[in-house]
Amino acid sequence: MDHFQNELKKEFQLERLILFSDAVFAIAITLLVIEIKVPELHEEFTDRALAFELVHLIPKFLGFFLSFIIIGLYWTIHHRQFGYVVNYDRRLLWLNLFFLMAIVLMPFSSGLYGEYSTPKKVHLILPYGVYCANIFFAGVMQFFLWRHITNPAKQLTEGLSDHRVVWLAKARSLVVPGVFALSFFVVMIHPIWGRYVPILIPLVMRILNKKVHRKP
Repeated sequence: MDHFQNELKKEFQLERLILFSDAVFAIAITLLVIEIKVPELHEEFTDRALAFELVHLIPKFLGFFLSFIIIGLYWTIHHRQFGYVVNYDRRLLWLNLFFLMAIVLMPFSSGLYGEYSTPKKVHLILPYGVYCANIFFAGVMQFFLWRHITNPAKQLTEGLSDHRVVWLAKARSLVVPGVFALSFFVVMIHPIWGRYVPILIPLVMRILNKKVHRKP
C-alpha cells in the first residue's frame, strides 16, 4: 500500500511539473504578439496611410513568426521528452526551471530584435546577438535535460533503451543553438545574409535523421 501511495505521489508531482511547464510555454507564446502594437494614425486616416504603417511592422511580424515556431518546436520536444520521464529528482526540477527561463525571455529578445531590424537599423548587431543568445541558452538547457534524464544511473525514464534515439535527441537539441551561434558570427561579417543562416536548421535535422537510420 505504501508503495502504491508513493507511486501516486510521484505521478502527481510529475503532473504538476508538466502542467507548470505547459503554462509557461502558453504564456510565453502568447506574449509574443503583445510586442506587436496596432498602428496609430494621427493625421491621414486612409487605407494607404494604414498600409504604410503596417509595412513598418513587417520585421516585427517576421520576428513573431520565427519565435512562435521556435517556442512551438521547443514545446513539442519538451512534450516528447517528458513522455519518457517516470521519476524526478531535484536536479531535473532545476534544469527544467532554467530551460523555462530561456523560454519566458523569448518575448523580450524577439521584441528587441523586431524593433531594431528595420531597414534603417539593419546594421545593429546587438539586438540579433541577444536573440541568438536567448535561443542558444534554451537549446543548451534542453541538451542538459536530455543528458540528465537519459543517464541510466538516475533511473528517471522508461522506453529510452535504444542508444540511437538517445544520441539523436541530444544531437538535435544542439542543432538550433549551434546554427544560431553560427548565424551570429556570420552577421558580424555580413549583417544581412547572416540572418538567413537559421534556414539551415531543417536541412541539418534531416541529415542527422538519415545518419541515425543508417546506423546498425
